[in-house]
Amino acid sequence: MQFFLLLCLLLLSPEAAAFRRQRSREMKKRAQELPAAAKAAPSGGDFTFNLYRALASAAPSQNLFFSPLSVTTSLAMLSLGTGSSTKTQILEGLGLKPQEDQEEQLHRGFQQLLRELGQPRDGFQLSLGSALFTEPTVHIGDAFLSALKTLYLAEVLPTDFKDPAGAKKQINDYVSKQTQGKIVDLIKNLDSTEIMVMVNYIFFKAKWETSFDPKSTKEQDFHVTRKKVVRVPMMSREGEYYYLLDRNLSCKVVGVPYQGNATALFVLPSEGKMAQLEKGLSEQTLSKWLKMLTKRELELYLPKFTIKGSYQLEKVLPRLGIREVFTSHADLSGISNFSNIQVSEMVHNAVAEVDESGTKAAAATGVVFMFRSARLSPPRVAFNKPFLILIVENSKNVMFLGKVTQP
Repeated sequence: MQFFLLLCLLLLSPEAAAFRRQRSREMKKRAQELPAAAKAAPSGGDFTFNLYRALASAAPSQNLFFSPLSVTTSLAMLSLGTGSSTKTQILEGLGLKPQEDQEEQLHRGFQQLLRELGQPRDGFQLSLGSALFTEPTVHIGDAFLSALKTLYLAEVLPTDFKDPAGAKKQINDYVSKQTQGKIVDLIKNLDSTEIMVMVNYIFFKAKWETSFDPKSTKEQDFHVTRKKVVRVPMMSREGEYYYLLDRNLSCKVVGVPYQGNATALFVLPSEGKMAQLEKGLSEQTLSKWLKMLTKRELELYLPKFTIKGSYQLEKVLPRLGIREVFTSHADLSGISNFSNIQVSEMVHNAVAEVDESGTKAAAATGVVFMFRSARLSPPRVAFNKPFLILIVENSKNVMFLGKVTQP
């Protein structure tokens, strides 16, 4: 199966029943008593960059692209239905201490963030949402469903998983529609053991604040490695951009603003310094860049490119300490009264297109629940060798992160 499978384990002892009743009361209270002015959702902290390094180490010479915001949202939603060490691993993996106030702040923050992102915006289009596809014959806890709907604005859609082909089509059609056709085949296979699929999607489309002139786009060399060179359509424009030379990480950072409240950060390491740059990525590094970027005239060369990423995160997240949720020992007692289910897979797909007018990007994370089984010339900055791209909203939330090894 090529998707994110959540299999829920629920003990049937009297102690477990009492635990479920207490958990139900806590989740209902959490969903109903959120203050109007919640704090902003955590940015994912170093989880974003730890996940980047884990993905990059698995395929160091390949393009890499994913949405930290989508992955973090999916894990936060999943944590609503977990307990004991399973919950602790997820929260600690996200950079939080397993304390009730921090967990509460996590969910409140996402609720506030989703509301903010859902507001109409001038200049760019951004939609982020979630859906839970459930087998009608399988009971899902009311408190869990209430928390998903209230905190994460999730849709709950009945799905006949006894018809795997029909269920797959229903889910994939939904994701395709929400991402405007950018993610068309999130779920590869389903069988009759599946009982739930949880999906989170993000779609972003924006125009540059100042577009590139297509007439200036020319075929130029892109140095994939010292020995391998390919020809790519290279956009160019002389103008004012945000710029920073980070001597500690031996890289140049160029911020290209979109219309609206988002910026693309393009990060170009010095020759042979990509590994040093990747090792130094952190929330603190990003915060420093955002504070120190200054406007200056640049002669910018940037390739047109389309980049995609598809990842089986159940194989990657254990390296970040999130492992129990993908085993038969997972405590998923907040989700269902079925005793024979567990999380088996978590898949994440993302794609972006960058051209003269701007950027289109989309991502989806799927969770499936199944039964166990003339003047002085300005400085010239040419992105003609492997570089990083971060798309940042509101100077804080990393919506997309990737490495362009070969456009």
